[in-house]
Amino acid sequence: MKKNIIRFTLTTSLLMLFSCNENKLTEVVEVPLPTKEEKIIIGTPADVKADEGSFALTKLPFGYDALAPAIRSLTLETHYSKHYLTYTNNLNKEIASTEFENASIEDILKKMDLNNAKLRQNAGGYYNHTLYFDILTPKEQTPKDTLAGSINKEFGSFKNLTTQFKNEATKQFGSGWVWLIVDKAGKLQITTTENQDNPLMRNALIPGTPILGIDLWEHAYYLDYQNRKGSYIDAFYKLINWEKVNENYKTALSKVKKY
Repeated sequence: MKKNIIRFTLTTSLLMLFSCNENKLTEVVEVPLPTKEEKIIIGTPADVKADEGSFALTKLPFGYDALAPAIRSLTLETHYSKHYLTYTNNLNKEIASTEFENASIEDILKKMDLNNAKLRQNAGGYYNHTLYFDILTPKEQTPKDTLAGSINKEFGSFKNLTTQFKNEATKQFGSGWVWLIVDKAGKLQITTTENQDNPLMRNALIPGTPILGIDLWEHAYYLDYQNRKGSYIDAFYKLINWEKVNENYKTALSKVKKY
């Protein structure tokens, strides 16, 4: 597969590692100082495949450079082919030969023991990143169809939803996610979770089905924005595939009675 070669002065780079113990699985991020001009080789999303197992990566329908300059190619490639891939491979290892090997990811998240730190972190990481990459698009959109009507009804306007969502993302301290969900009553709500938790888990403050989520871990934005998290949030919001979110919304509504 043809590679794209990008040469630039690396103003900041990340070494992403994972550390774990019996109770906690966390991401360690180190930011070394640049030493020289470096050659960075960027592949394509099609090059990336998970190890054999129950779950596979969702496919990106565009190249790593498609979201630039909002999310540049190195950030997207690192996020997709390193972090997301690692969560996927780790999840497949954790559930191999267990009761969850043939279960859906939603069932795993709802039924798993939350004291199982590795399964919790990797199942959440897989689900969260799958949703995140599924709702990105290079073309700016606005909500339409069923979702647009529900947003106007429950938030007053799309502008109000945007303001509330961005405010929650800005206030989120540390690693975590902000979600637009369909709750148990079928209503749209904005909620947050820490680390790789999500609203499908039994510890959720507001239980429900996520239809949109923003990744607020540093690996999602630090190469591009450093400490300017608000700029990343603004940029992300212009990349939301609202057609896909609308599909997620209708699917979530159809499952409301099953909770």
